[in-house]
Amino acid sequence: MIEENMKKIRFKIAILSGKGGVGKSFVTASLAFALSYLGKRVGVLDADIYGPSIPKMMGVQGQPVLATGEGRLIPVTAPLGVKVLSIGLMLPGEDVPVIWRGAMTTSAIREMLAYADWGELDYLLIDLPPGTGDEQLTIVQLIKDMTGAIIVTIPSDVSRVVVAKAINFCKKLNLNILGIIENMSYFVCPDGSKHYIFGEGAGRRIAEQYGIDFLGEIPIDPRISRANDRGEPFFVKYPDSPASKAMIELARKVIEKVEGGQG
Repeated sequence: MIEENMKKIRFKIAILSGKGGVGKSFVTASLAFALSYLGKRVGVLDADIYGPSIPKMMGVQGQPVLATGEGRLIPVTAPLGVKVLSIGLMLPGEDVPVIWRGAMTTSAIREMLAYADWGELDYLLIDLPPGTGDEQLTIVQLIKDMTGAIIVTIPSDVSRVVVAKAINFCKKLNLNILGIIENMSYFVCPDGSKHYIFGEGAGRRIAEQYGIDFLGEIPIDPRISRANDRGEPFFVKYPDSPASKAMIELARKVIEKVEGGQG
């Protein structure tokens, strides 16, 4: 059922991180908007069952996911036409927790993969929960033709260690690693100068160490946090910001990497 349901989606990309707090969901949302901006048909599956943040970041919080008479789930539509499906859109309130055992979580993920009515998409980005546990394993194993994974990190020694775990997780599952994105890499001053507050080059070094492509850096912008808190998609609200421009370049690299000569 899942394989049949995914036939109309050209590329399925998992976005993961070895730990929380690196801005993985922000990267997922922004990359989705950037791909759509470049003319691609895009969907986002929020697979973070216990801590779904995609709905608010993509400006769709409070929009209910509808079900058809046949039991199909209809994703909501975010700005730029991006389709979004999240457990956060199926709960009675934003502050309602998901208190499930592992088997129920696995069942929910399976149903979203099997019954979501995405239509035809060029890209489905799957925002995985942080870490390398049961939920991540379930999704990778259920999607037989996963295009690959993008690993999100930040410039810190602690993050470098957990990124190594994420890399090894992908390798053990024979999941192609499309590349590493370093978030919160530097701050851009009004005069255009870059300041690497947390150190420079950590993401690039670990990519080189493991022979993985380094897709690029996303700068720090205080407006990101404020936009997220207000439920305003940062990429849509600040398209000319250094962070949004960086995401467009990253999206171009992803397109080139996965499509190549396919057009």
